[in-house]
Amino acid sequence: MTRILNKKSSVNVKKYLAPITVATMLMMGTAVQAQVKIAYIDPLSGPFANVGEAGLKQFREVVEIDVNQKGGVNGQKMEIVPIDNKGSPQETLVALKNATDQGIRYVTQGNGSGAAAALLDGVNKWNARNPDKTVLYLNYAAVDPTLTNEKCSFWHFRFDAHVGMKIEAITNYIKTQNNIKKVFIIGQNYAHGQQVSSYSKAMLKAKRPDIEIVGDDLHPIGSVKDFSP
Repeated sequence: MTRILNKKSSVNVKKYLAPITVATMLMMGTAVQAQVKIAYIDPLSGPFANVGEAGLKQFREVVEIDVNQKGGVNGQKMEIVPIDNKGSPQETLVALKNATDQGIRYVTQGNGSGAAAALLDGVNKWNARNPDKTVLYLNYAAVDPTLTNEKCSFWHFRFDAHVGMKIEAITNYIKTQNNIKKVFIIGQNYAHGQQVSSYSKAMLKAKRPDIEIVGDDLHPIGSVKDFSP
């Protein structure tokens, strides 16, 4: 039996820093700034604070080692500015206002596609009102396909594969494994987990209709601590 586990691992920040630096340089042009600041908008309190804190530590370490110690961006230091969104779409909009009030032109976020959708909408509206102070959203892990399909935006750059891409890869592998006869799907009960379930069932049916899906469980997000049962 194979299990498809819907659980995100921590982001490989170093993998993403080079394109972030390039994007920053492109947006800066010849403008003179004392420092290149990127607002890190993710949960730093609440049930997912450990995930947000881990990401923040990785971003800061890689910025220091791979950017600032190597001369920065056009000679300017880069700084990661943490702003807690508590994992909430509403708090994400408050965090975005906090960032723009500080004059920050680049925001990054990755934990929660609900928060990502709110952030994307907020960035689009801000840029429409402030064409001379545009903000770029650097999405490192929010994987709802609609963010780059139906809600595709010039101001949104996604680094991670979305749910459909990930499940496509997993089911392509399962298709070649004749010894796999049964699959149990486990995920969190929110948009991401529901999408994993939907994509998995549809793709397995198309590629391996002989496989039996013996379970499809969604657990309450952020409240289940003991997964042994």
